[in-house]
This record gives sequence, C-alpha cells and structure tokens, in this order.
Amino acid sequence: MTEPEAPAPRPRRRRPRLLVVLIGAVVVLAILVVGGTALYINVIKKDAPEEFSLAQPGGGETVAPTGSLAGSWAIAPGSEVGYRVKENLFGQDTTAAGRTRQVSGSLTIDGSRASKASFTVQMATVTSDESRRDNQFRGRIMDTDTFPTATFTLAEPVDIGAVPTDSKTTRAVAARGDLTLRGKTKRVTMTLQSRWDGTSIRTVGQLPVVFADYDVPNPSFPGVSTEDHGIMEVSLIFTRSASTPATTAANP
Repeated sequence: MTEPEAPAPRPRRRRPRLLVVLIGAVVVLAILVVGGTALYINVIKKDAPEEFSLAQPGGGETVAPTGSLAGSWAIAPGSEVGYRVKENLFGQDTTAAGRTRQVSGSLTIDGSRASKASFTVQMATVTSDESRRDNQFRGRIMDTDTFPTATFTLAEPVDIGAVPTDSKTTRAVAARGDLTLRGKTKRVTMTLQSRWDGTSIRTVGQLPVVFADYDVPNPSFPGVSTEDHGIMEVSLIFTRSASTPATTAANP
C-alpha cells in the first residue's frame, strides 16, 4: 500500500522588493536634494549683497558743502543698478541678486529742483553669483538680445531744497518717472535718498517691479520658484559735468 503524497508546499509570497527599492531610492533622493540644497544655500552659496545704503563720512569728519547745486551732472564710475528677488530653491528660501556697473545717465538741477534726470542700464552685463541664473536672465527672462537696455526718465521735477549744511544730511524724495523694461514703459514712483558730500551727489533707491507689468516671464523653473515681483535697486554717483563748473553763488 502506497503512502499518500505529501501536499505540495505553498509558494512563498514574494515581497515586492522592486517597489521597496524604488520607494527607498525616492526617499534617499529627496533627502539628498533637500539636504544638498540646504548645504548649498547655507554653506556654499554666497550671501546676496547688502541693500544699497548711503555710507556716512568716515573719521567723524564732515564737509560743509558750499555754492549752488544748479547745473548739469553725469553718472560717474562706481554707480550700480541691479535686482533683488526672493527665491524658493527646493523648499529652501533664499535671495537672488544681480548687479552691473554698466550704467550711464545725467541729472540737471535748476535752482532747488531736479528738473531732468535719466539713467540707462546695459542689461546683458547684469550678473549674480550663479551663471545658470544669469543665462536665464539674459535669455527668456529679459531677452537682452532684443531689449539690450532698461531706462528710467524723470517725468516730474523733484524739489531738493536748499544746499545741505553738512555732508551727513540725507534728503528723501519720491521721484516719478517712466521706467522702460523689456521694451514696455510704465509710469512709476521710485523712493530715493540722496546726499551731497561736497564733490558728488550720491543717491540710492528701490523700486518694486511686478513682472507681468512689463511682460517679463516669471523667473520660476522646475525646482526654483520666485514671487511675482522683484526689486530694482540703484546706487548712483553724480559728478558735475565738465561743461558746468561749480559756482559760488548761494542756492535760492
């Protein structure tokens, strides 16, 4: 008599190893991306430059400017114009900033008013701490081949008051003008602070710029998002044009 056959062993249920491996890979990748981004922002990436400000005269000494501010002035070397935009890089907040010293312009003062003023920026020369961002800026964002410059032209005279009594005096004004960016012009108001140090007029200011107002594509791309606006910031140095030497007449 033959013995009954033993029942065949039930097949062992295989764990979905491939799925586990894939999930693990995704988790590791996420950790690397977030951790690597944090490392890049907090350790490797350079901090965005400080916002422009008017430095106080050194050594505790001040100059007592004399004469009239009236006449023609030109933007001098050392002037800068740039942008500042808040970014979110794979969940990490940071600030992007780009600047250029390729800026030219002029200022005309009649009596106690700035009657004319303008500056022009060579947009292709604006650079940040990241070449890939700069490539995006010159390409799809600002299209500097088609729109090589940005300009600001004063539209209404600005009252600047009497000659300051010392080189620490700062004047704050709101300058209404026309900003042309990416070929589109809009009337804007730029907040400016200025100081006369005896030889030059130094001016710093900021202007919020909503990208859609100038048909500027949002700078966001996969992994990097920005707000819908940025800040244009200026630091301008005006020196008297050679054709209009300083006068000793009192300012009206």
